[in-house]
Amino acid sequence: MKHVTLGASALKVPAICLGTMTFGEQVDEATAHRILDRSIERGVNFLDTAEMYAVPAKAETCGATETIIGRWFASRPGLRQKVVLATKVAGPSRGMPWIRGDQGGLSKTEILNACEGSLRRLQTEVIDLYQIHWPARNVPAFGQLYFDPSKDKACASIHEQLEAMAVLVKAGKVRAIGLSNESPYGVHEFVRLAEQYGLPRVATVQNPYSLVNRSHENGLDETCHRLGVGLLAYSPLAFGLLTGKYDDTGLVGQQGRLAIYESMRKQRWGRPEALDVARQYNALAREHGLTPTQLALAFCYQNWRVASTIIGVTTQAQLDECLDAWDVTLSPELLAAIDRLRWQHRDPAQ
Repeated sequence: MKHVTLGASALKVPAICLGTMTFGEQVDEATAHRILDRSIERGVNFLDTAEMYAVPAKAETCGATETIIGRWFASRPGLRQKVVLATKVAGPSRGMPWIRGDQGGLSKTEILNACEGSLRRLQTEVIDLYQIHWPARNVPAFGQLYFDPSKDKACASIHEQLEAMAVLVKAGKVRAIGLSNESPYGVHEFVRLAEQYGLPRVATVQNPYSLVNRSHENGLDETCHRLGVGLLAYSPLAFGLLTGKYDDTGLVGQQGRLAIYESMRKQRWGRPEALDVARQYNALAREHGLTPTQLALAFCYQNWRVASTIIGVTTQAQLDECLDAWDVTLSPELLAAIDRLRWQHRDPAQ
C-alpha cells in the first residue's frame, strides 16, 4: 500500500487509516482487539481515535475507545512503536457537558489536561498526531450550511490553542498537530499564526469527504494544497449509505448505525436527499461491475486531495472488504459519470 507524509511533519502513514469510534459501543473490546490485530497484519498501522469516543457520544462511554486501544497496546509489548497514533481533543460542548462542562472554550489549560487524559487512557507516552476535533469558535460544521454571527461567544483564540500545542510538542508528548471539521479560513489562520509566532504548524485537517459530501472541493482543497496540509477523509462510506445496506429497506431495522441510532438519523447522513443520491451512486457502481463499497472507497483512495482515508468498521469482514477495495481502479468514464451525478445533486450530506 502507498505511504504518504502528513503535511510538513515527519509522520509517514499508509493511505488508509483505521477509525475506531465504534469501539466501546457497537464493538466490544475483544472484537476491537481482533480488528486492530487484523489491521496491523494487513499493513494499516495508522489509527485514529478521540477523547469523546465511543459514538454515539454518551457520558458512560466517553473515553472508552481510547481505553480499549490502551489495553490493546499494554497486552502486546512493543506494538506501540509500530503504530502511528492519532487522537483528538474535543472542542466546546456540543451537548456533551460531561467532557469539560458547558462553558469550556478550548483554553490552553483545557487542551493540556485533555492530552494528559488521552495519554493515560491510551497507555502511551506520546501521541503522534494530536487534533482539535472541532473549532473553538463559532463555525458552520456537522451539517450546518450557514454562518450565523449571532452565535459567536467567547472562546480561546487560535493563537492560544497553538501555544498549548507548542507546550505539548516541546514536552515530547505530541509529535504533530492537526485540525478537524475546519474551514478554509481556520486552516489558513492556524498556518499563518504558526508561521508568524514560531508555533507548531498543522500537518492535517480531518474533514468529511465522500461521494455524497464533496464540500471539501469548494475551496478547502486549494487551501490545503497551497499550504501543504494533508486531508484525512472521514466517513468515506457516509455512515453506511454508500455500502448499499439501506438501499432496499431505508434507515430502519438493526443493520447499521443509521438504523440503530435515532440521534444519527437526525444528522446530515440521515437526510432523505442523502439516501436518495446514495442509491444512485450505488446503482452506478453495480452497473460497472463494482460493489457500492468499492466505488465509494476507490473514489477516495485514488483522489489527489486525500492523504489518507479513514475507514470505520464493526467486524473483521468489513475491514477486509474496505482494504481489498484498495486495488480497485475507476475508469475515466466512470469518474465522469460520478461528476455528472454530483453536478445534478451536489452535496446532500454536507
